[in-house]
Amino acid sequence: MHIAFINPQGNFDPQDRYWTEHPDFGGQLVYVKEVSLALGRMGHQVDILTRRIVDPEWPGFEETLDAYPGEKNVRIVRLPCGGDRFLRKEELWPYLGSEWVPNILKFYAEEKGIPEAATAHYGDGALSGALLKREMNIPYTMTGHSLGAQKMDKLGVTRDNLAAIDARFHFARRIVAERVGMNHASRIITSTTQERMEQYGHPAYRGAVDTRDDERFTVVPPGVNLRIFSPDLGADDVKVQRRIKAAMIRDIAQVRRQLPLVIASSRLDAKKNHVGLVRAFIHNQDLRARANLAIVVRGLQDPLHRYDALSVGEKAIMDEITELMAAHNLWGKIVAFPLDSQAELAAAYRYLAQRRSVFALTALYEPFGLAPLEAMSCGLPAVVTKNGGPSESMWEGAQEFGVLVDPADPDDVARGLLRVIKSERVWNYFHRAGMERVLSRYTWERTAEGYLRVIESLLAGKGHTGDLEIPAYFFQPDQDISLSDLEALYFEAV
Repeated sequence: MHIAFINPQGNFDPQDRYWTEHPDFGGQLVYVKEVSLALGRMGHQVDILTRRIVDPEWPGFEETLDAYPGEKNVRIVRLPCGGDRFLRKEELWPYLGSEWVPNILKFYAEEKGIPEAATAHYGDGALSGALLKREMNIPYTMTGHSLGAQKMDKLGVTRDNLAAIDARFHFARRIVAERVGMNHASRIITSTTQERMEQYGHPAYRGAVDTRDDERFTVVPPGVNLRIFSPDLGADDVKVQRRIKAAMIRDIAQVRRQLPLVIASSRLDAKKNHVGLVRAFIHNQDLRARANLAIVVRGLQDPLHRYDALSVGEKAIMDEITELMAAHNLWGKIVAFPLDSQAELAAAYRYLAQRRSVFALTALYEPFGLAPLEAMSCGLPAVVTKNGGPSESMWEGAQEFGVLVDPADPDDVARGLLRVIKSERVWNYFHRAGMERVLSRYTWERTAEGYLRVIESLLAGKGHTGDLEIPAYFFQPDQDISLSDLEALYFEAV
């Protein structure tokens, strides 16, 4: 089968340039790449459709066609969209229907063949999928990854600040594009049932999709890269072990260096709630006596003492952590060090599993929660927020694969951590159960199989036909979507 992955933002190349260094080069690109490669290895022909960029500040994306070494069935196809220079995803909206989609149609016309189906990612990909479906009559699935209405909620958008926030994020265009994309999609793919009900059930999407309609949605969880995250030793293990041991000599009191670690490896972001994890140690003397806390800070050699290079938001988090350490006698009980790649992260998880340690993610809300699954795949038990996707991945029926905690309750976080740390039997159970859970359900091969089942069912059936009109703006960008349109969708729908 010939399948197109529609992903205009960011970019793809064999070196995975700029991944995690820019918001447009985040987990969505990992997702698209890994599912594409898994489908290619099954024998399907896959095109990853993205932008062509000819920009000296963003080298590596100049060629129209590119490929991953040894992956003969997967092509990276870069086509012009909005000129040569790199554009943030918020700046792409005027060019998707007026330039990028016509260039996709031209590319396949010259090839004298079109994909049998497509899968579209994020709102910009979904809008493009709707436009391509109209012209080529091929079904497409939509995977939102994140939706604009939830981001507006998190930013605290009001009628008073709407114009200023829209000037930066272009929510009027994004929300309308998302509505079109989900309305015309042949199927919407979500990572969890909770994502389906909460994100797509936002009032701003009323009239575009009905979350009660089972024929419109399929849950397909993302996967763990088992080539990296496994219990088997890798090339970086010795180097990472030395780094962690050196950091512990620097940061941890000598009498405590034999204790297991509770590792927080999320990026420094307020919603990841590192401070809540520190407060769990403050609240529970038994936890402090039995474990040290490890905080991963990318790119810094001595993060507890030298973090001026961080962003304003990251520095604020480190300021609060170090102030709490001073106020509650936590110096000598917390260590911080960098892990600058997925391979280093996996090496750290393996080493910490040898030390009978625990992974912690106390985010206030976690849409899916791939990080704990990666840790579990390396043999490290996970104690994770109950809010969001982990509530589905850590439990099935009566079986438990990780410990769920209330991130807003430091006492509950401490109880969850102690449950694993205090008992060799419990630690061994989650060590085994976590690895088995990942292998049985959360691999990229499983994700690709899920996509394939959906696509095959769409090709075999009638498919869904959307009824929302595609606004003129996406063909003629001078006819912009107004703030009053956004107000009606966001405020009057709520």
